[in-house]
Amino acid sequence: MSARAGDEIDREPGATPVVAVGGLAVLDGAVLLVRRGKPPEAGRWTVPGGRVEAGETLAQAVERELLEETGLDVRCGELRGWVERILPGYHYVILDFDVTVVGGRTPVAGGDAVSVSWVPLGEVGSIDTVQGLVQFLREHEVLG
Repeated sequence: MSARAGDEIDREPGATPVVAVGGLAVLDGAVLLVRRGKPPEAGRWTVPGGRVEAGETLAQAVERELLEETGLDVRCGELRGWVERILPGYHYVILDFDVTVVGGRTPVAGGDAVSVSWVPLGEVGSIDTVQGLVQFLREHEVLG
C-alpha cells in the first residue's frame, strides 16, 4: 500500500471512511494539478478529484470531478494506484486513475479548486503539495 498521508496516522473518532477518486493527466511532460480550496490541506496542490456520489461508477466520478475542478473533458482509463488519507476529522480511500484529455487542453479552476495548472514533472517536487503526493507519484512511475 502507498499512502499520500505519510506514516503517522491520527485516528479521529467519527471520521467515516469515504470513497473518492483522482484523475492523473500527464501531457507533454506535465501533470495536471489543482490547488485545494477547502480542508483538508487547503492551499496545497494535488491531483484533481473528489468523492464518489451515490449511483455513480468510479469512471463517471473521475470524469465528473475533473470536469468540475479543471473544466477539462477526460476519459477515465486504468487504475494507477490507491491511497488512504487519514487526517483529523477525515478518512478518504482514494482510487487514482489515469485519464486522457479529450478536446481542449486549457484548464479553468472550478468546484473545490482555487487554481489549476499543468505542472512540469520536474517541478512537482518543488511546489507545496499535499502530504505524500510526490512519493505516490514516484512509486507509481508518474515522476522519475
